[in-house]
Amino acid sequence: MTPREVKARGWSEVDVVLVSGDAYVDHPSYGTAVVGRVLEAAGYRVAILAQPNWKSVDPWRTFGRPRLFFGVGAGNMDSMINHYTANRKVRNDDAYSPGGRIGLRPDRATLAYAQRCREAYKGVPVIAGAVEASLRRLAHYDYWSDKVRGSILLDAKADLIVYGMAESTIVEIARRLERGAGLEELRDLRGLTYALGAKEPVPAGDDVEVLPSFEEVKQDKRAFARATKLLHLNSNPHNAKTLVQLHGRRAVVCTPPALPLSTAELDRVHELPYTRRPHPAYKEPIPAYEVIKHSVAIMRGCFGGCTFCSITTHQGRIIQSRSEASVLRELRELKDEPGFKGVVSDLGGPTANMYTLRCSKPEVEKTCKRLSCVHPKICKLLGTDHGPLVRLLEKARKEPGINKILVASGVRMDLAARSPEYLEAMAAHHVGGRLKVAPEHASDDVLQKMKKPSIASFTEFSDAFHAASARAGKNQQLVPYFIASHPGSGIEEMIELALYLKRNGYRPDQVQDFIPAPLDIATAMYYTGLDPISMQPVKIARGMRDRRLQRALMQFFKPANYFLVREALRNAGRTDLIGDGCDALIPAQPPREALEARRRRAQDEATYVHDPTRKKGDRRQDDRRARKGNRGYRPGRGRARSESN
Repeated sequence: MTPREVKARGWSEVDVVLVSGDAYVDHPSYGTAVVGRVLEAAGYRVAILAQPNWKSVDPWRTFGRPRLFFGVGAGNMDSMINHYTANRKVRNDDAYSPGGRIGLRPDRATLAYAQRCREAYKGVPVIAGAVEASLRRLAHYDYWSDKVRGSILLDAKADLIVYGMAESTIVEIARRLERGAGLEELRDLRGLTYALGAKEPVPAGDDVEVLPSFEEVKQDKRAFARATKLLHLNSNPHNAKTLVQLHGRRAVVCTPPALPLSTAELDRVHELPYTRRPHPAYKEPIPAYEVIKHSVAIMRGCFGGCTFCSITTHQGRIIQSRSEASVLRELRELKDEPGFKGVVSDLGGPTANMYTLRCSKPEVEKTCKRLSCVHPKICKLLGTDHGPLVRLLEKARKEPGINKILVASGVRMDLAARSPEYLEAMAAHHVGGRLKVAPEHASDDVLQKMKKPSIASFTEFSDAFHAASARAGKNQQLVPYFIASHPGSGIEEMIELALYLKRNGYRPDQVQDFIPAPLDIATAMYYTGLDPISMQPVKIARGMRDRRLQRALMQFFKPANYFLVREALRNAGRTDLIGDGCDALIPAQPPREALEARRRRAQDEATYVHDPTRKKGDRRQDDRRARKGNRGYRPGRGRARSESN
């Protein structure tokens, strides 16, 4: 990560420079670390340029001219989601930065980083990757600018995008470039996005799917919905077609997704010589690392197909699982880590209980185009045997030096309900008092739009889990996650959810607010008002006021939300829920805390900060700040308003 370290290795030059928006943590949970170690294992000299100052080109010249290419990634998150909340407010911290500080990466980091790569050394290939580039590889709706943007490949002027999990593709790119291949000779690789020149012929044939053009999806929301549907129907790497989308006179081409890694290949990736620590240059803790430093990933991918989730889009819907032996080896190494006290914080993955679960008929898996293996019901061909996972958990907790193994990853309830043995093991050994699950909503209409099971599934799971917990002699809680403002959810549906929460005694500490991430099906619903699969209209909460009302309804019990909840109930004609009845969500008279909260909010919105840099006599900037409530991206600001208010 420094020229001194390059010199200490005896290198006269580096082959690849990986630019990342995250602090450098050499742990398999970080994409930059995985790509760097995979390239190193293939014999390449890799330098990491972590969170460089993008306001100058100088950091990009730190290691000299890379022999093969620059690899550019915004980090483990899309930079706009990293920076801004669902209400488009600036986040108060960055979990992937030292000390949780904000301001260490730019908005749309891939664009800024790629530009500096080109400025630093002309002619060096620039290859973009990571989540931001993956989710923006084609024309997409951008929530923060509220418009359709073209492929990030063209905006960044990168040579290629490696989308999805990049290990096999990035190594093959390095090998071919080393042999002297031109960029055009890489176009047969999987998991690649490239742009054709204006005069190059556009691919055609039975194995090519032409999407509506950028200009079409920008002007016609039905065309945008069709493009989304075609993209997701071509997400299975075994039968996906090459996708082509015209942007003016140029075509952006996406080759089919990379094939899933075998168990042996995934084992090799996880058993590379990671230090499992942040680089020694950092003196402050990195919050995201503190969460995962004593965790072990056992699988990747998700076949749930939830319309609001990007995991399937990025990692794929075919589950890739590590071997039992590989997981146990990592646990043995973990117990020698400094500060490890015998507690594994998580043994899981995107979904804790999808380990080894795959289609029972590989020949069907290769032709299947279902977007979810578990919706509208669990596919009869899906293997749902939790036996391998139960055995892995049993062996893991018997490892010397391991005192407790927690499962902090979310559990898919409809699958877990098919394995009483798994539920018993979880309740007895792997829940630290609270288990995370994600029913997401109470309305069947909204759950249908999400591709989630009915709320009855959560009720059944809750009863089974609490019974298993009681048999284990424990009093453990479920922590259900719910989403506000998801497509299909209006005030009436949120009132239905609020009543469900009240009747069942749930008081969510946090509100998960829907954020339209690029390329997601739910994002297409939000932008177009149509379900891209059925092309039927969908109810949308677009205004910030509507979103605030939905958030407040989910936390109707908080006095600070009293007036918002009352407004929502009156608007919906549900004044029967105001008063002292059994189902009443709020009392008839506002509590004192509600009046005080309203007074404080009015005072906050009336104040603003004087800008000492403005020209004397120019009041326009202060006036704008006053109207906007003094919001903006200001690293190091002293006072931050809580996002839960």
